[in-house]
Amino acid sequence: MNEFAAPAEPSAEAAQQAIAEEFAFFGDWTERYQYLIDLGRKLPPYPEALKTEERQVSGCQSLVWLDVQGDAQRLDFRAISDSSIVSGLIALLLRVYSGRPAAEILATQPRFIEAIGLARHLSPTRSNGLAAMLARIQQAAHAAAA
Repeated sequence: MNEFAAPAEPSAEAAQQAIAEEFAFFGDWTERYQYLIDLGRKLPPYPEALKTEERQVSGCQSLVWLDVQGDAQRLDFRAISDSSIVSGLIALLLRVYSGRPAAEILATQPRFIEAIGLARHLSPTRSNGLAAMLARIQQAAHAAAA
């Protein structure tokens, strides 16, 4: 039995649109940060046994672990961070990319980052970490598609 749930939205683009709509409800970045933190708290538990060096994402100031399972037809990701805001970023990435075919992952640019204003409100170290997580997701999709 697959332990990963089906994506909430039918496509990565639909997920990005839903994220943009949700963030539009919040008037300021204090509320948006709180929403990010809340999303991170709702991540499913990440098994301690998977917190290994090869799953750790380098380039992140916080500790981040990312596990990938699946094949070209469906890649499932699970991840966690020791930072609550970074865990919220992970929740957004998983919503867009997890449970999708490798080809869809590779074809989907993370437009939601700009759409919700995230690019302007992350510190340089968090921006680097977000880029590192995106790169790891893209690498997994490339490997699965090959």
